[in-house]
Amino acid sequence: MKKTLAWLLTLVLLAGMLPSAFAEGSGHTAEKREYVTYLANTEDKLADPFPLYFLDGVDDLPYVEIDDLGELIYFMNTEISEDPDYSLSSSYDGDTVTFERDSGYSVTFDFARDSITFNDYNAFLHKSYDTTLIDLVSDPGIDENGDAQLFLRDKEKSFDRYGDSKVFDLAAYGIDMVRDGDKYYIPLQTANDIFFYPAQRIGFLFNGEALFLAGDNQLFSYEDGDYTDLAELYYNARPAPLSDAMAKYGYQELCMMLDNLYGLKESHDIKSFGQTFWEIGFDEPLSGNDAAEADRAIKQFIEYYLDDLHSAFNEFSAKGGFQEFTANTGMANLKIDEHSTTYAAARTAVYGDSFPEYEEVGNTAYITFDHFVSNYYAPAFYKGKETGEMPDDTLGLIIQAHEQITRENSPIENVVLDLSNNTGGDVDAAVFVLGWLLGEAPFSVKDMSTGAMSTSVYRADVNLDRTFDEKDTVLDKNLYCLISPVSFSCGNLVPAALKSSQKVTLLGRTSGGGSCAVQPASSAWGTVFQISGSLRMSFLKNGSFYDIDQGIEPDYYIDHIKNFYDRAALTDYINGLF
Repeated sequence: MKKTLAWLLTLVLLAGMLPSAFAEGSGHTAEKREYVTYLANTEDKLADPFPLYFLDGVDDLPYVEIDDLGELIYFMNTEISEDPDYSLSSSYDGDTVTFERDSGYSVTFDFARDSITFNDYNAFLHKSYDTTLIDLVSDPGIDENGDAQLFLRDKEKSFDRYGDSKVFDLAAYGIDMVRDGDKYYIPLQTANDIFFYPAQRIGFLFNGEALFLAGDNQLFSYEDGDYTDLAELYYNARPAPLSDAMAKYGYQELCMMLDNLYGLKESHDIKSFGQTFWEIGFDEPLSGNDAAEADRAIKQFIEYYLDDLHSAFNEFSAKGGFQEFTANTGMANLKIDEHSTTYAAARTAVYGDSFPEYEEVGNTAYITFDHFVSNYYAPAFYKGKETGEMPDDTLGLIIQAHEQITRENSPIENVVLDLSNNTGGDVDAAVFVLGWLLGEAPFSVKDMSTGAMSTSVYRADVNLDRTFDEKDTVLDKNLYCLISPVSFSCGNLVPAALKSSQKVTLLGRTSGGGSCAVQPASSAWGTVFQISGSLRMSFLKNGSFYDIDQGIEPDYYIDHIKNFYDRAALTDYINGLF
């Protein structure tokens, strides 16, 4: 039997559309409870409370029924990912339930074998507006008429190599999916880990009193330096010991998620996280009933044992209770902190506490920013052009810098992108910068979990004339990029793409590395953290995907750090290179 799942704002259950086959009773008892569900803030909520199910009297381990899961997947893709062409259908065959995408790709839940199988995991999570199988740019880049704006995805030059089918073998971790007659239940956290965090980078937290669609950015405001109103609601619940069932499930689910989605297992010599936790003595606190102790174990493991800069502990769980904490630092963090302090001090010695994001020194323009930031979707920039108030992020900076560099009678012959204090940030902003400098911005990604590989090629509408042409680039200038050991993540990716292009000269010292996209995550009991995910940013050369985690060598080495910020001397040096 097949049916179409459509998002209903009130999340009405699909009565009268149940599978024709019924199983014998599972031996479990299921209690349905409904919860207010907050959508990233205290103002936006689902119109109706969302149903969760609790088996055998265990009230801290929520399950979601399969019909409701289909509704959530549809909602997350159409409302959170803004995919207008997304559709989903479901079919039932005894102990198996299959969801099928509009594209024909599917996932099958086998409740007898406790497994979730995708015929192609990347393709199932793929947004319909993405050009490639793995498209990390979040801005759809299209308007209501389907016309390209801000980002043009070049379908002719983009290409994919599809990966293997993907099986999440829950039985191997002792994780149960339950069929009880005409009802099919899977743990909510399993849905988070397999469907929501990888695709939408956000998931559902449960504190015993309400559901929260939230991650670190919704619980803590880095702009205000304080916890949000939503965090106050989340931590309003009374801390409590974990049930034995939750303690066992939460530990095994954590191992399952990390085994499947952590992108640096090979370089960390991790064959399985369960084995690693046992080797370092973390299996007991992570599988115990004390949520606060388990939170601290996750924190210590990330900061000392993973120590990969992208992985980070963000927030304690509500079950463990709100705790003040200071971030610990492993060797990699200590090293980059030391470099950051040194380079920031050298720049401060020249500019004081604030530095110019755009500066002209003679015939050379310097563009400097320490994070790739993309806070707005495309329409905001075209509106900003009309009102004269450009959005304040990296894209807005590049748009205004381009206007200055290309103005009539401009003296600018050299353009220097200063990433010497740049520790990374949003992929959208990185791709926009690449499009500005290179015209065509190649972006290659490999999924370390499935083996899939994609190269996307983008262009950027930098002058906001709604066309994508040579007027959006500065390719007629001499182009340079200033890098240092601080240049990490996207601050490392951009120099890698620039060097590979042979169109931009790199100055400075070897960049800091960082190749895996950040994967937001949480524990089943509500700890919020992030890991180096399975998507590894790469650069393409001679048809091969190369890891950039070791950093990028400059074309010209700068011996003294103070010379990075002596712009007059650096301009003379650049002019002497040709």
